[in-house]
Amino acid sequence: MAFSGYTVRLATADDAPAMFNLIEELAAYERAPHEVINTAAKLKHDGFERSNPLFKAWVAESSDGVVVAMAICYVRYSTWKGPVLYLEDIVVREALRGNGIGKLLMEACVNECRAMGYKRLTWQVLDWNEPAIRFYERWNAEFDAGWLNASIDF
Repeated sequence: MAFSGYTVRLATADDAPAMFNLIEELAAYERAPHEVINTAAKLKHDGFERSNPLFKAWVAESSDGVVVAMAICYVRYSTWKGPVLYLEDIVVREALRGNGIGKLLMEACVNECRAMGYKRLTWQVLDWNEPAIRFYERWNAEFDAGWLNASIDF
């Protein structure tokens, strides 16, 4: 897929360092850089070197081959819907947002759902992230007001 000089393709192990840089940029944007404990090496291992990768990713690159954005998804199981694709993150370099790159990445995720026969694409968005909320609203996304996120860190 291409748009305005940017191409989206499946990520490879060689993309792990650039993907990790995008993760660090996202963490800074979300005001939580101190919470990133992942590494580029672990990202590479978990997504590309395991016999059963933990995620699937797409990257957007400029015409000169520079990775400028990514989407990371993985399959989770809904007791009501069966397998669904969970969109962990779409990250576009801040200076390039609003150029259609996120749309290309979202289309890659939607196409993956359709190809795999999944009945849902799901994700989370911070309630203060108005640009992201507006982006997802253009996809006719439904926002669940009645659910609270929960987690346990180890």
